[in-house]
Formats: sequence, C-alpha cells, structure tokens
Amino acid sequence: MIERIEPRARMSKIVKHNGTAYLCGQVGEGKTVAAQTADCLSRIDALLEKAGASREGLLQAIIWLADMSDFDEMNAVWDAWVPDGHAPARACGEARLARPDLKVEIIVTAACD
Repeated sequence: MIERIEPRARMSKIVKHNGTAYLCGQVGEGKTVAAQTADCLSRIDALLEKAGASREGLLQAIIWLADMSDFDEMNAVWDAWVPDGHAPARACGEARLARPDLKVEIIVTAACD
C-alpha cells in the first residue's frame, strides 16, 4: 500500500511505502546558509514525526547547495543535527534552486518507526 500525506496536484509532502518515508525536498528561511539549513532541518523533523519516522531512521539524504562554497557552513548545522551513529547515505551537489534567495534544499528518505 502507498500512503500519500498532504498530497497536492504536483507532489505529496510525504509518500510512505513498505515502512519507508520519502519526504519532498525542503528549503528554509533565513539570510545565511546556516539559517536556511537549520530551518530546513526543523521542517524535516516535523515531516518525519508526521510520517512516524525519526532522525535515527534516516536512510538517505540528498543536499543541493546553490553554491558549493557554502559546504562547510551547511555541514556545521547538519553535523549537529544528525544523531551520532545514525548518519544516512548522503550526496551533496550544487544546483540552481527554485528561487534566487534559496541557498540549500534537502531531500530525506527514512525508515518508519
């Protein structure tokens, strides 16, 4: 069974299948990449909770930065957020994001509790 949480015409916020939660890409508010990353991760926390998942169940993360020179600043926030021993498989690349003010977008897949 496939469960779609907060479905819309273009996408669902969460799609659950076989005990796995697939979250749509999240962006955050703020002027710096650190502020946007922190806000983005708080949004991911809320979606994980809604999906019946948690940070400890992270399976994969895909991170897009508007500028790879922000890699260290983003990682400082990311590293503090990921629980010790529960780091997901991860990729990080540079991409043009949906709006010019966006600096980071994160896509997460997690096992449901």
